[in-house]
Amino acid sequence: MDAADTAALAAALTEEQQEIQQEIRHTLRDLLAERAGPRENREATATPEGYDTELWARLSGTLGLAGLALPEQYGGAGHGPAALALACEETGRALAPSPLLATAVLAAPLIAALGTPDQRAELLPRIADGSLTCALAVPGGSLTLALGLTGDNAAEDWSGGGRAGGIQARAVDGAGAGAGAGAGAGAGAGAAEGAGGSGAGWRLYGEATQVLDGHSADLLLVAAHTGGFARSRTLLFLVRGRADGAPGLVRTRRSVLDPTRPQAVVELRDAEAELLGEEPADVLGALATTGRTAAVLLAAEAVGAAGAVLDRTIAHLGARERSGRSEGALLAVKGTLADLYVQVEAARSLTYAAAREPGSEGGPLALAQALEALRATAGECVRLDGDAGDFSGGEAQLYFQRAASDELLFGPARRLRARAAERTGLFGEVAA
Repeated sequence: MDAADTAALAAALTEEQQEIQQEIRHTLRDLLAERAGPRENREATATPEGYDTELWARLSGTLGLAGLALPEQYGGAGHGPAALALACEETGRALAPSPLLATAVLAAPLIAALGTPDQRAELLPRIADGSLTCALAVPGGSLTLALGLTGDNAAEDWSGGGRAGGIQARAVDGAGAGAGAGAGAGAGAGAAEGAGGSGAGWRLYGEATQVLDGHSADLLLVAAHTGGFARSRTLLFLVRGRADGAPGLVRTRRSVLDPTRPQAVVELRDAEAELLGEEPADVLGALATTGRTAAVLLAAEAVGAAGAVLDRTIAHLGARERSGRSEGALLAVKGTLADLYVQVEAARSLTYAAAREPGSEGGPLALAQALEALRATAGECVRLDGDAGDFSGGEAQLYFQRAASDELLFGPARRLRARAAERTGLFGEVAA
């Protein structure tokens, strides 16, 4: 970590957080240098899981990454999202494939916010020790909208609403058979029964097409639509996967632009499910809060990746200088790299600042800046490789694929900024 990194960090984090940051960064960087190089990542993504299971065991079990932000009462470290953001910066730097994003960033906060006491007590300790992996499944390609990052998730009917392509939930055995106390009792009974593994109470039907780590996750959190016109609502359900398959659940791994972000198509054909938490619950609010925190962690990953590819580009330039390339061409490249350095450092500063308040709009704004910085630095590195006659699609290409993939999944940057401006009332009335 250089002086600029230290100064930016000192401005954004407390002294205790800085000490945690130093320990996390050094330990992680050494481990990832050993187990998450380009060759190791290619081998890991080619496995059925899509990641190195031994590396994940060390990241989650030995180093405790999966539980960094979880409360201590559930086996976590209780450090909050700031410490997890610093870990994500290192995993992003290495482009390390792992269930960290799907499990610890997207699923765990929803279980902590909405789960019943029994559900939290059963699931969160297993997430914290790395023995349980999770994935968030939303209909179609609506993940960024479901998380409230590019639109109001309460205003748009992204979960289905009876339309083809959505996911529908049907109560059986009396589960969810009413509102208020009746619904709470029914849902609670279904949840208690489901916690034992039967999953009785609800059936889900529909399809989610872009589920991060959905092919291998032990537990799916599925956003589904239920109720008629008068009581139409979106709820979250737990669908427990098994290695040999589960009744009504079909998971197919997709071919994707960035293999370090494995995705799956999840088909639910009257699949058994368990309601997460009890009705009534502010599911949409919990998704939006999770989205704003996830934006910080995604921004940290993108900043780490952008920093790594910028370092690679600078090293590439040094090699060109030693080879005797023309001074004019080198000066032009140096000017471009100076601009990119400023862009990456601006993204890093925004990310560290947003880490202090992960529920604010700083997260989406930092993510927009970080995605643009990663795309720009990766693009320049690919261009320099091409100028040098390297058209093999090597390491630089992997970073460019990450940049493009993340913009498709969580952006684009202009929509992230537009939604943040809408919510803060920058151009008018503050959004609800």
